[in-house]
Amino acid sequence: MEASCLELALEGERLCKVGDYCAGVSFFESAIQVGTEDLQILSAIYSQLGNAYFHLHDYNKALEYHRHDLTLTRTVGDQLGEAKASGNLGNTLKVLGRYDEAAVCCQRHLEISRMLHDKVGQARALYNYGNVYHAKGKNICWSGMDPGDFPEEARVALKKATEYYEANLALVNELCDRAAQGRTYGNLGNSHYLLGNFQEAVLAHEQRLLIAKEFGDRAAERRAYCNLGNAYIFLGQFEVAAENYKRTLQLARQLKDRAVEAQACYSLGNTYTLLQDYERAIDYHLKHLTIAQDLKDRIGEGRACWSLGNAYTALGNHEQAMIFAQKHLEISKEIGDRSGELTARMNVSDLQLVLGLKQSSSPNSSFIENLPSDSSPHDGRSRGGRRLSMENMELMKLNADKNMGQSCEENTAPQQNKTPTKSSIAKTSSKLSFINRFSRKKHKMNGSNSGTPGEKYSGETPSAPMDAQPAPVTLGDDGFFDLLSRFQGHRMDDQRCSLADAVSGVAVPSSPCETPPIAMRKTISESTVDASAQPGHFLDLLVSSQSRRLDEQRASVGGLPGLRLDQHHSQDVLSKLMASADRTEPDEDFFDMLIKSQGSRLDDQRSAPPPPPTRGPTVPDEDFFSLIVRSQEKRIDEQRVILPSHQS
Repeated sequence: MEASCLELALEGERLCKVGDYCAGVSFFESAIQVGTEDLQILSAIYSQLGNAYFHLHDYNKALEYHRHDLTLTRTVGDQLGEAKASGNLGNTLKVLGRYDEAAVCCQRHLEISRMLHDKVGQARALYNYGNVYHAKGKNICWSGMDPGDFPEEARVALKKATEYYEANLALVNELCDRAAQGRTYGNLGNSHYLLGNFQEAVLAHEQRLLIAKEFGDRAAERRAYCNLGNAYIFLGQFEVAAENYKRTLQLARQLKDRAVEAQACYSLGNTYTLLQDYERAIDYHLKHLTIAQDLKDRIGEGRACWSLGNAYTALGNHEQAMIFAQKHLEISKEIGDRSGELTARMNVSDLQLVLGLKQSSSPNSSFIENLPSDSSPHDGRSRGGRRLSMENMELMKLNADKNMGQSCEENTAPQQNKTPTKSSIAKTSSKLSFINRFSRKKHKMNGSNSGTPGEKYSGETPSAPMDAQPAPVTLGDDGFFDLLSRFQGHRMDDQRCSLADAVSGVAVPSSPCETPPIAMRKTISESTVDASAQPGHFLDLLVSSQSRRLDEQRASVGGLPGLRLDQHHSQDVLSKLMASADRTEPDEDFFDMLIKSQGSRLDDQRSAPPPPPTRGPTVPDEDFFSLIVRSQEKRIDEQRVILPSHQS
């Protein structure tokens, strides 16, 4: 016996709950193929299928089914289902990087939850709203920009994220939802961290740590310890940061997460470098190198070799430092890391210089790590030459584009003047018709004793501008609308609704090319004046005529996958859909927000920015040394000396 749609959907839901999303998707797809007439079951299938595809990282399919769910819930008037579908759609758009559209969906979710007085839904909507702005700010911060050079757009987005997280905290505290509090505290700490509010970040992550220990969530506990270590680094408390990184390492080993274990070793090695305990730093960097080699992480290997070379150099073991510097250069060439290759070349040249001068009379030669040194003129010159050559190439490209644009404009301008186009012919004919009708109308009003219309028109001079002002007024009734209806008749009739004069019984002509006679036009204008005298009647007329345009924007319910309408039940289902559609008034605010969000579709046509530099699984998302530069750049500026200005 063939399984029904409901049975297949229940089995798919059971498989998704146990984590087998691939099998769950297959059952949900089978349920859609069987089809159902129950709109509630179909909406649940769309929602579950979209969530399953989201967990499988197939975000385009998830977006498709969440849109089906939103269309169906809006059609049947299920506001609670519409709120959930909007939230799911917003999460999917956030992952796809379409943050403006995601914010519109989250706003819709929040508005419906407030209207229904659903505090749980409001808390979820606020949390999703904060996630959208947090992801937007984080994406701007880490899109290849220099540390500390975050634009104002990123700061505004992160501040909005903190506001929504704090509003969410107020609701979940009222609901006594400790698990939701933990999630919000973690994200709030991350937002404060990116904003540079490291003390607030520490307070939030400490709360996250307490709740994680309360629930026995070791993964969340490990993340809290790691985030605390990063925040304490910026606060200058390196010993406390090292203790948090050690707890992170212990939990990573308990969870048997080798990549996170390598990240903890990398962070510990750099922390002990800051503490000038280079032997411990070397120990942890060697552990990082071993795990990176086991995981085939070449980027992590290169970063470990770079850190080991610096640590051995600080200890004075230049021979061992040369081995790791050369290894770093080799890996950078292999993976195409241009920045790492330049750094490795400078380190190798500096080490060669130090090893060459080791037996001379200057054993205390200084060594500057990871910076362009004056003792290597060849590399410095080549680097500066490359930079200048790249700038020259950009200038040449810019000039070439400008010249090409000018040449195109110079080539196209004369051609437009040589051959008349259809548009120019149409404009000329319309102007001639306009002038002829204008002269005839003026001739009728002025009579025979005012001269011929052509002489009257040609005899006007700029010294009497007031004589030419009444022309558009006299043309408004007759010539202009006649001309407009002739050229724009098709487009105007598309917007018309069929009207009939209740008094005279004269109907508006339906043919777009026929021009009504003057008597009929006067009758129509008089009836229009009568209608305009009744504002209620005019508004009802406007609503009835414009509602069709809203219906044209609606999705066809019959085109939804899995919706089965047979001969026995199709009329009942369609009547139910039509009745629910009539009951639900169009939400103008939602359509306004949707129109504003669709402005971002222009951005979809733009070329994508260069991707951020790839990082291996054993290296943290944000580079440790970039964090140090970002935190120490203010101190560098404080050390600068302002040169005295030359007085004349």
